[in-house]
Amino acid sequence: MARAVVKPVFTALWRVELRGTDHIPEIGAIVLAANHESVLDGFFLALATRRRLRFMAKAELFGYPVLKQLMTGLGAFPVLRNADEGRAVARGVELLERGEAIAIFPQGTAIPYRNRPYRRGAARLALAAGAPIVPVALINTEKAMRPYRFRIGFPRVLIVAGEPIEVARQAPSPEAVAELTARLEEAIEGLRAPFGPQAHAWIEPR
Repeated sequence: MARAVVKPVFTALWRVELRGTDHIPEIGAIVLAANHESVLDGFFLALATRRRLRFMAKAELFGYPVLKQLMTGLGAFPVLRNADEGRAVARGVELLERGEAIAIFPQGTAIPYRNRPYRRGAARLALAAGAPIVPVALINTEKAMRPYRFRIGFPRVLIVAGEPIEVARQAPSPEAVAELTARLEEAIEGLRAPFGPQAHAWIEPR
């Protein structure tokens, strides 16, 4: 139902163009990882595939009853930052072992701090389940709904998927997680590099 409503509306308003989405496997476990520039990114990322995506979402969003019902219905599950990450990863691995597709924004926030290091949850999931990671670049979504200093716009949005990063199942040691996270960040940044820097109203460090 959500897809039936969201897809035509988003495609029409933001003239969404898909590139490379044939890299996203139609069956089997995958981790879909994208840059995070707007609160609308979850909706845009869902347009990249016909598969149902299970989003890892920050637990704070589940504190609003209506939003909680919507997100749960759409397959999201909560992550309480710096508290129950292990439990969230275990839930994610369980879903991957059932052959599902998990979506995650490794930067953790769309708030435009200049330094938004990639968090390691995507790598931990992929290593623990032996699932490939598909890097995705979301282009111009910060112009669609700018975070922090709120503004709505209607640019052409481009969704670019790269080749899957194949991952062998293994214990997610700190070294392996760090290496895979660096590969993922490099892949996503490489996909978006031809389109120039984001048009954020950056929050400058004090």
